[in-house]
Amino acid sequence: MPESSHSSAIADAAPSNAAAPPRTWDPSAFKALDYYAIDELLSDEARAIRDEVRSFMTAEVSPIIEEHAENETFPDHLISEFARLGLLGPKVPEEYGGGGHDSIVYGLMMQEVERIDSGLRSFCSVTGSLVMYPIWKYGSEEQKRRWLPSLAAGEAIGCFGLTEPYVGSNPSDMRTTARQDGDSFIINGHKRWSTNASIADVAVIWAKTEDDTIRGFLVETDRDGVSTPPIDDTLSLRAAVTSEVVLDNVRIPGGNILPEVSGLKGPLSCLNQARYGICWGAIGAAMACFDVAQQHVTNREQFGRKIGGFQLVQERIVEMVQEITKAQLLNWRLGTLMTAGTVRPQQVSLAKRNNCSAALDIARSARQLLGGNGVTKMYPVMRHMANLESVVTYEGTHEIHTLIVGRDVTGENAFT
Repeated sequence: MPESSHSSAIADAAPSNAAAPPRTWDPSAFKALDYYAIDELLSDEARAIRDEVRSFMTAEVSPIIEEHAENETFPDHLISEFARLGLLGPKVPEEYGGGGHDSIVYGLMMQEVERIDSGLRSFCSVTGSLVMYPIWKYGSEEQKRRWLPSLAAGEAIGCFGLTEPYVGSNPSDMRTTARQDGDSFIINGHKRWSTNASIADVAVIWAKTEDDTIRGFLVETDRDGVSTPPIDDTLSLRAAVTSEVVLDNVRIPGGNILPEVSGLKGPLSCLNQARYGICWGAIGAAMACFDVAQQHVTNREQFGRKIGGFQLVQERIVEMVQEITKAQLLNWRLGTLMTAGTVRPQQVSLAKRNNCSAALDIARSARQLLGGNGVTKMYPVMRHMANLESVVTYEGTHEIHTLIVGRDVTGENAFT
């Protein structure tokens, strides 16, 4: 991007204090990297929806996100706007309040939200993929009518409970139980790392029944015995609501069980939907870091010249372009498979593994190009880097996805 296209905006945004360092980045001048003209592969509708979300996130969310991250506050005033933009349940059929969009549109939406902050994308992903998806896919008609329209409208908030204090990558060992008592179930357990839980109205809880079968339950959070203490000591996803869900003899009606699924298929299929959104979201964060780095090297001068003219700087920039472009093509192909209904979970694992790792590398490289100022709030790169440390871990760690793909291509199980 030529300096002349945004240098005046950068000057206007610079602190008035004469001793403050010069700004070399203007968030309003963001220009999406599309080195292989991938936009030409997208429908007009997909591009229009993406551009609407992009404009909103740049204009309305970018100016406030650093303050929310610093203060560990979730910008809940955005929920109604997210609903208006169709970010909550974009793949859920319109008859239930969703957008009825295909997987490409869903991915592009998550890309643009995470381009500003991973925690906000987590809010949207949890709502659409981990709460609305299981209700739509496995719920009764009564459950669908009760919850899906209000979740899509942002009038109700949902959360997902699978991970436990002692159970992460091995969900089959969960300790949360659901005991049938007449027409009710009594649930006891403790879930951890549940995005949205402290503000949620309903939790999708996975528990073992008395015959050791994993089932899904819709648990209203205002029921006796439910508590959702926040996890407030994190250095990542600080603009998200991250909580625990503690269930102490919680009684729910029998009609709150998800009737159409049993076993690990239920939670794992939900995670597959969420992982798909992460594949796109992580590259949104990478695109943001690249944009900062690209603007910076175009504007920053050292030794009497723009640092973008130095060979080692160009090597870093080209590595970013290369990895983002590869991931964009990976996402597009994965999205076409997802839309066609032919995608395999292992293919999602490969993309999640690749894209999260690439995004982290890009964030770290961008931070180095920014020099000492890269660790300050002048730039969003350190926040993205910290967020991506969570993103690379949740919905399956890098190592777990390695073993999933490894087992798929070799036929050998290295999990045990």
